[in-house]
Amino acid sequence: MATDKLVRTVGLKGAIFIGLGSIMGTGVFVSTGLAAGIAGPAAILAVFLAGMLALVNGLNSAQLAAAHPVSGGTYEYGYRFVAPPIGFTAGWMFLIAKSMSAATAALGFGGYLLIMLPFIESRFIVPVALTAVLLITFVVYLGLRRTSTVNFLIVSITLASLAFFILGSIPLYAELGFSAFRPVFIAEELSFSEMMHTLFHATAIAFVAFTGYGRIATLGEEVQDPAKTIPKAVWATLGVTMLLYLLVLSGGIAALGAEGLSEAARSNASPLSAAAATFGIPGAVTILSIGAITAMLGVLLNLILGLSRVVLAMSRRRDLPSFFEKTNTKGDSPERAVIACGLFVASLTLIGDVYVTWSFSAFTVLIYYSITNLSAIRLPETMRLYPKWLGYCGLGACLFIAFWVEQDIWLWGLGLITIGLMIHGLGKKR
Repeated sequence: MATDKLVRTVGLKGAIFIGLGSIMGTGVFVSTGLAAGIAGPAAILAVFLAGMLALVNGLNSAQLAAAHPVSGGTYEYGYRFVAPPIGFTAGWMFLIAKSMSAATAALGFGGYLLIMLPFIESRFIVPVALTAVLLITFVVYLGLRRTSTVNFLIVSITLASLAFFILGSIPLYAELGFSAFRPVFIAEELSFSEMMHTLFHATAIAFVAFTGYGRIATLGEEVQDPAKTIPKAVWATLGVTMLLYLLVLSGGIAALGAEGLSEAARSNASPLSAAAATFGIPGAVTILSIGAITAMLGVLLNLILGLSRVVLAMSRRRDLPSFFEKTNTKGDSPERAVIACGLFVASLTLIGDVYVTWSFSAFTVLIYYSITNLSAIRLPETMRLYPKWLGYCGLGACLFIAFWVEQDIWLWGLGLITIGLMIHGLGKKR
């Protein structure tokens, strides 16, 4: 018999690996190259700033999830602690941002897979990406117990390949030293304001690469002892990720230079394989490609998982059709929501450009986490784990960074927010 409740099957280890699986994919294997193309070696500083912002947001997300442990994440927090239109905006932005991120992951998967299969032409990257989305959607459809097992295997392979990349880049540091990171910015003649623009733009791009920890919060209804498990999982996930991102980006710049890393990201969505080709180690490209392929699948898995839970939450409030609120007979998969999310992500892969999909994700996800921080500010004192000023810091930083992406991107984003609020208003009147 179908139910509308989910069961708590995820412990601390599972929550950490879900967070790592969500983060260590497109971010480390694709967006590091995009950030380097914007800011040059200064992308290392951008990654650090993005990681610190993610930590602030993560702590606020953790205390919200501990106080209100239900599926839906900031969508639910905005409703409960701020106002219904704000909660709806969070859910709307989450669906757009993470669907774009999932499409980027699918395209990244296609890029790395085609490197391993040179007999397949690069123009087939979109069909390959579509196939990956449909297969992962089926895995998530089967339920979270099976999903967690697959996720653990994916993350283990990804970590091993990244460790190989970091070790393989050490000889480059010894040979080039700090000369590999000069000039710090792509153009030495930039004015101070131009340098700040490129730095903050790169920070916005890099920030999306850290946001997988939010998947832990959106699974609040399925995590065991959420008040303790969720904060610990967020700390562990972000700590490991920050260290790996800095080491991998430094190695990539040492191998190809910032512009070379960027070109590899934009042309075939596979910058780390291009960097590994310079190591002179037999099989290096294959090892990196395998790690990237599994990582992209992990990101797809966790994004479709998180998206379906937000669709479930929104359907419960009738912000989306009630058709999506039913789960399977075991109570571990909102099957209808999973299918809808998979089909929407598949349609976005037709864009075929990782820079466009990732940039759009950057703006919308920063607006989403602005609402997270606003919700944390409104938490009652009895539910608070961290001081209120942390919420103000996160809110101001997210809104500040969001508008450093291209103007066309944030104008489209504001337009979509307006359209979403109009749909929400009309729905409530009906």
